Amino acid sequence: MEDPARLRREYLLAVLQHQHDLIDLTLYQLRANKARRRRGERRRKNWVRPWIGRRRQFGIYDQLMVELRKEDHASFTNFLRMPPAMFDELLARVGPRIIKQHTFFWDPLEPGMKLALTLRHLASGNKYASMKFGWRVPHNTQSLMVREVCQAIIDEYLDEVLVCPSTPDGWRAIADKFFQRWNFPHTCGALDGKHVACRCPAKSGSQYFNYKGFYSIVLMALADADYKFIWADVGGTGSASDAQIYNDCELKECAEDGTLGFPDPEPLPSDNQDVPYFFIGDDAFALRSTMMKPYNLRGLTNEQRIFNYRLSRARRVVENAFGILVNRFQILLSTMQHHPSTVRLIVKACLILHNLMRTRYPGLQNQQLDRAENENHDFVPGAWREGRNLEDTQTASGPNTASKDGKKQRNLLKHWVNSPTGAVPWQDRMI
Repeated sequence: MEDPARLRREYLLAVLQHQHDLIDLTLYQLRANKARRRRGERRRKNWVRPWIGRRRQFGIYDQLMVELRKEDHASFTNFLRMPPAMFDELLARVGPRIIKQHTFFWDPLEPGMKLALTLRHLASGNKYASMKFGWRVPHNTQSLMVREVCQAIIDEYLDEVLVCPSTPDGWRAIADKFFQRWNFPHTCGALDGKHVACRCPAKSGSQYFNYKGFYSIVLMALADADYKFIWADVGGTGSASDAQIYNDCELKECAEDGTLGFPDPEPLPSDNQDVPYFFIGDDAFALRSTMMKPYNLRGLTNEQRIFNYRLSRARRVVENAFGILVNRFQILLSTMQHHPSTVRLIVKACLILHNLMRTRYPGLQNQQLDRAENENHDFVPGAWREGRNLEDTQTASGPNTASKDGKKQRNLLKHWVNSPTGAVPWQDRMI
C-alpha cells in the first residue's frame, strides 16, 4: 500500500510546479507588454486569434487535403504538383528535419502542415497574406516555415538528385543519351540562363536590374537529354549576362583545365578523327572546344543553317526543362516578394523537387520527345569526308588559340551533320 504522506507531498510539489509555470508565463506576458508599451504599440487582445485557433477544424491541411487524398488523387496531384505517394516520401525524409519540440506555451505545427503549405506556395505562387486565411497560419509564421522546409529539402536530397558527373563514364552516358534522342554527338549537356523575377532589394541600386526591364536573379543551369538538371548556379544577379556568369563559374574552369572528368577525345560516329566532348549553348557564350554554339545569322550557307538547326534541336532541352520547372512551380513565374537569399533558397528547392519528380515519375509532366528513325547503314569510318572541302576544319581565324580550335571543331561538326553519316532525313525541310 502506498504511503499517503508521500502521495500528499508529490501532489503539493506538482501544484507548486504548476503555479511556478503560471508565474513564469505571467512574468513573460508582463515583460512583453512593457516592451510593447515602450515601442508605442497597443496591447495584444489575443495571443492567438480565435479563427487561427480553429485550424484543425477548418484548415486546408486537416480538412481539404484529407478529402482530396481519399476521394480525388488527380486533384491532390494538381494541388501540390505531386502524387500522394511522393508527398508521403518527402514527409518521411524531410519531416524529422523540421519537427519542433512541444513546450508548455504552445504546440508546434505538424511537419506535414509545414511541408504541404510550402509545396502549395511553390506550386501556386500565392502570397503569404492571402494564404493565411485558407491555411489559418499567420503570414510571419509562413515566412519562417517556407525557408525552413526549403532548406530541409536541399539538405536531404541535394547529393542524391542534383549531382554533376565527375567521371568519364558519367559524362559519356549523358552524351550517348543526347545522340540517341537528339542526334547530336559528344554533347555533355545543354547550358542556358533564366531570369527569376524578384522585388528590388533595399539599397541594391541597379545590381539586380536586368536588360529585360525588371529585377531578378539568374538561374544558370546545365540539363541532360531527359530534362533533368545536372548542375546549377543561382548566385547571379540580374545585371550579369549569361556569358559573364559562366566565365566566372567553376564549371567552365574545370571543363577547360581538364579536371571536370570529360572523356578523352574520340571520333564522331563513323569517323576516325578525335573530337573533344563539349557543352552546347546559345549565341551568348564564347565559342570554345568545350562549348559549341550556332553560327551567326548573317550570310549563312545551307550547311550552316542545317548545323544551327541540329544544334538548336539539342539545345532546346534546357529550354524545355525550364518550361517544365516553371509550370510545375509557378512561384517562378511571379515576382517573388522575398529577400534575394530566400529567392535563391526557393529556386534551389524547386530544382531538387523537379529532378526528384523527373526521376520518380518521368511521364507525369513530359514533353513529346523527337525520335529520329535513322536508316541502318554500314559506313566506312571517314568515308563521308570524300568529295567534301574540309579546309575550314584545318584553318580558322580568331583572337586566340581557344576560339580557333572551337571554330575548327564547329566546322567539322557542320560537315558531319551534312554528310550521309550524320544527316537526319528531315533536316533539309526544317531550314
